[in-house]
Amino acid sequence: MKVTVDDDRCRGHGVCCSLCPEVFDIGDDGYAVVETPDVPVEFEDVVRSAAGMCPERAITVS
Repeated sequence: MKVTVDDDRCRGHGVCCSLCPEVFDIGDDGYAVVETPDVPVEFEDVVRSAAGMCPERAITVS
């Protein structure tokens, strides 16, 4: 499973980072970045939850 964050849509709410800091982080610009684009199996469910809870729908899971 892969995950990306759309830089144009992210507004830095940090929901993804609070749910799964193993995969997401806040960059120097204040917006979410993906630290682990190839999501480990043990984090797949929480990454899907983060994508669903993102207020801007900026997270894509494939």
